[in-house]
Amino acid sequence: MNIAEKPIAAIIGRRISTGDGIHMIANNYKKGFRIDTHMHREAQLVYAARGTMQVTTPKGRWLVPPDRAVWVPARLAHAIDVLADIEMRTLYFDLDWLAREDRSESLGSEFVVRVSPLLHQAILALFDEHTTAERTGLLVKLAMLELHQAEDSATFIPLPHEPRCRRAADIVLSDPTGAHEIETLAREVGTSARTLSRLFSAETQLSFKSWCQRARVAAAIEKLSTDANVSVKQLASDLGYASVPAFSHAFRQVTGKTPTEFAEKA
Repeated sequence: MNIAEKPIAAIIGRRISTGDGIHMIANNYKKGFRIDTHMHREAQLVYAARGTMQVTTPKGRWLVPPDRAVWVPARLAHAIDVLADIEMRTLYFDLDWLAREDRSESLGSEFVVRVSPLLHQAILALFDEHTTAERTGLLVKLAMLELHQAEDSATFIPLPHEPRCRRAADIVLSDPTGAHEIETLAREVGTSARTLSRLFSAETQLSFKSWCQRARVAAAIEKLSTDANVSVKQLASDLGYASVPAFSHAFRQVTGKTPTEFAEKA
């Protein structure tokens, strides 16, 4: 019987240790649950086996829908908001263990990746209580290899730190469905459109238009994750897209899936 078939209550909340600098915890959380800002001595790989969460770090907000995982380095402050009922599977790695990894330098910053079918199965298999120490070691090596080769996810919304730019970003995030013109925002935060455009590019590595698109798609992801009855047509209209194809194109650019494909896995 594999991990997907066995009674999940048998592993929920249990700390499973490999005895070699790695331990794992499985937790289920309901929509609306929040894990306030905190940090760990170990690095983490946090996987949403089902459901959607949002991870906030000093860099920004990372949306983690199904088939995504987030890498959180040791001692990095972060908070987690559960946007839809979630099955969270977390692997913790001691710094000494990571130091022995050839490519550990690439894990010095947080990032979100698409989870391949192989990585998905490897993570779930690690929580099989009948897994031997030898098998666990091989599965961890496989998971790390897949992690290094995984595609970056574009579900990240970088948050600027410059005060005027951050105020403008907060205005957009408070109403991502609105038609936010950079000229209007610039006046609201006390600067010029040219300066605000330059600040967005410098602070987020995205143009203002691209940043706003990510904010809109993030709002769509949250809605699709939390409302099973929302229609793609209505969502496209609410987000200000001229048509469903235009919305689907923007959504696919960010997530790699159409809104319908995403909703089927949420």
